[in-house]
Amino acid sequence: MAEGIDQSITAESLLALEGRARSEGTGLQAADLVGCWQLEQVWPKGRLQASQFSGVLLRGLAAQLEIREEAGALQLRNSVRLGAIELFFEGPGALKGRRPLLQFQFLRMGLRVAGRQWWERALPAPAPQRTPFFALIGRDASGWLAARGRGGGLAQWRLPGQHGLS
Repeated sequence: MAEGIDQSITAESLLALEGRARSEGTGLQAADLVGCWQLEQVWPKGRLQASQFSGVLLRGLAAQLEIREEAGALQLRNSVRLGAIELFFEGPGALKGRRPLLQFQFLRMGLRVAGRQWWERALPAPAPQRTPFFALIGRDASGWLAARGRGGGLAQWRLPGQHGLS
């Protein structure tokens, strides 16, 4: 595993946690998700080993998921950054069910250069049956969040400055 990654977070431990989340729910509320989450590890669908290449690449691009709560509604911003260039996707989100699912729609994408908006474009809303989501698996007090995406892969993020390193 990469240096600085919490080695106690494995596909096996997430699968066990996911089983409990499916049967009992996670108890996660919107306030538990608020923050700027840095992507730490990804596991492709059906794999028990984290993808070293994808993890290193996405950490190198400072991939992050920012979740805000505004007027009782969730707003998501997914972004990657290379130097002073940032590509981002933004849109509303909502928690559904007791697990819950974090459903979202990226309705806007843009490019910022050196902190200035350089380009922006509206995106069409996905068809209802194609709405992207994260099936939330858990959030730990040490600062990590894990979820399974619509495509079946697992992802684990961490809040900056919070480390539960083994």
